[in-house]
Amino acid sequence: MIRQMLSRRSEWPAQIPDPDAPPPAGLLWREARSLARALWGRVRPMAPEPNPDSEHPPVMVLPGFLSGDWATRGLRVDLRRAGFRCYAWGLGFNRGATADIIERIDTRVQWIIDRTGQRPALVGWSLGGIYAREYAKRHPDKVARVVTLGSPFSGSRRANRAWRLYHLVARHPVDNPPIDFHPAPRPEMPTFALWSKHDGVVAVDSARGSPHESDRQVEVDCDHMGFAYAPTSVAAIVKALREELA
Repeated sequence: MIRQMLSRRSEWPAQIPDPDAPPPAGLLWREARSLARALWGRVRPMAPEPNPDSEHPPVMVLPGFLSGDWATRGLRVDLRRAGFRCYAWGLGFNRGATADIIERIDTRVQWIIDRTGQRPALVGWSLGGIYAREYAKRHPDKVARVVTLGSPFSGSRRANRAWRLYHLVARHPVDNPPIDFHPAPRPEMPTFALWSKHDGVVAVDSARGSPHESDRQVEVDCDHMGFAYAPTSVAAIVKALREELA
């Protein structure tokens, strides 16, 4: 009888994973603690800009949803200390995609090019990484490389714990923005996707993506908020910015 039951059970169809499934709820408590640490980073003094003859391209950091340059200040301090000429995105509070977001980013990127004489690398945290990938595909001649930090660029746009809040704040569904976004296809320049199994906001598969959607998928030991300040994240970003791809 037991053998028959086991045999029948083995014939049951395999459970299909929910493509919209967010990260486990148990990870959220870590995010609240990390938010306080990210806020602390805004009071750190900004390091001086490195020598303009630096061998590395300049870097522009794009903030996540419901954040701004204040939230990436600590990261920019660390990147400057690592030898990068690092710039804020300068576009205010990130309330979600707008019809002119690519044009606004282009204005800032062109300012960096005019100032440094080089194409910048784009480092985008969460939603900022979506912007970075999309901008890079539309303006490949203006971007040196792309690094995303826990960005939900692959699969379902609802495989995260922020899509309902996004809908309320941005006034449009996360899967129907006012601009034609196609974040999953890989930009033509070197592209790195940093992800974490401890991310309490964005699902792993969404932030890691498929192998063909980026040149490197890099696991980082931090939570979602920690991408903006954790030493493990900073080290992974610096490595991604310096790595030469064959």
